[in-house]
Amino acid sequence: MLNRIVLMGRLARDPELRHTQAGVPVASFRLAVDRDFRDKSTGEKATDWIDVVAWRQTGEFVSKYFTKGRMAVVEGRLQMRDWTDRDGNKRTSAEVVADNVYFGDSRRDGDGGGYGGYQQSAPAHSAPASTAPMDGYGAPMGDQFAELSDDGELPF
Repeated sequence: MLNRIVLMGRLARDPELRHTQAGVPVASFRLAVDRDFRDKSTGEKATDWIDVVAWRQTGEFVSKYFTKGRMAVVEGRLQMRDWTDRDGNKRTSAEVVADNVYFGDSRRDGDGGGYGGYQQSAPAHSAPASTAPMDGYGAPMGDQFAELSDDGELPF
């Protein structure tokens, strides 16, 4: 059997980090996930509000780096939980147990409140940058490619 789910949405509120009696960290948060289609009458996309639970290091990571409004990508599994409310009624809830949580957007700008790119400073002991073209693995390309001439004939 396969129970795998991947979601991308915005946090509806700041994650809440708690610890079990055994000291295991667990973070819970709600993800607002827009549907792909628009309502014909209103033209708006419907939003699903999905409860997510992240345990141990994943929960600590989420509570430390994510806040309300941040875009998150959650990988995990769907879990149904049975519980009894205050009035004694039996209830069932669906939640996602997160295995991995990733950033779905760039880091926030401190000035404008927008989303800017993450800029990492160069390491203190980095080598000087080369002016030679590099391949995808960081090695100089050299003369690996020959110049093509345009004779007007296409090979296909």
